[in-house]
Amino acid sequence: MRKLYMELIRMRFLTMLAYRVNYYSGIIIYAINIGAYYFLWGAIYGGQQQLGGLTVEQMTSYVAIAWMSRAFYFNNIDTEIAQDVREGKVAIEMIRPYNYLSVKTAQAFGEGIFRFLFFAGPGIFLISLIIPFSFPATATGWGLYLLSLMCAFLINTQINLVTGLLTFFLFRNDGMMRAKRVVVDLMSGLVLPISFFPGWAQTVMGYLPFQAVNYYPSLIFTGAISTERSWELIGFQFIWMFVILVPILVMWRLARNKLVVQGG
Repeated sequence: MRKLYMELIRMRFLTMLAYRVNYYSGIIIYAINIGAYYFLWGAIYGGQQQLGGLTVEQMTSYVAIAWMSRAFYFNNIDTEIAQDVREGKVAIEMIRPYNYLSVKTAQAFGEGIFRFLFFAGPGIFLISLIIPFSFPATATGWGLYLLSLMCAFLINTQINLVTGLLTFFLFRNDGMMRAKRVVVDLMSGLVLPISFFPGWAQTVMGYLPFQAVNYYPSLIFTGAISTERSWELIGFQFIWMFVILVPILVMWRLARNKLVVQGG
């Protein structure tokens, strides 16, 4: 079974590689996004050395790594699940000797690896030619960031699975999926670091999983927090993975029963 999932990851990677136009445009888009946010935050800081607990240098790294992280954890499996449900393909997938949701996760992982290596990597290289930012100075820093990034991918994928599974019950939830993307980008710290939100908003967002998607790994990358605090944030990510897994399993079981009823 492990070979199956490894092959799915490889096939999705190769599929992404086949679309060369998307590859080149993706690099440019990520470079433009990083550059635009860099100059925007430069104007916001003005002559100030620190805002929201981040120095100018840390904010530069935060902006770059936030978009680099998004390249890895972003996927469209909720849209794919919705399409499979509407077209009836999911019925065939369910009778095959593998777990449908695990297959979607493996495919998303293959896509994430491609985006990380061929979108974010070259994009960061291009933008580093004109924008100064620092990488983690130690192997421990890199290790903590990559572990946190992997957790971020799994949490975002779980959120997408929940949104996609809603199609079984609502049949069409395109608006909800679009709204979900906006909410994740805003409340994960991609558009605005969490520390810039009002105190009450930070408290509310602390009870939600979104900042575990982008804010935690980006904060770890910048070195703005200690190693102990980094491990604490990663611990929160693991908690959220188990918490979100519960509704996924419940919804999947109900969705399978509902699909049988519709077929009958």
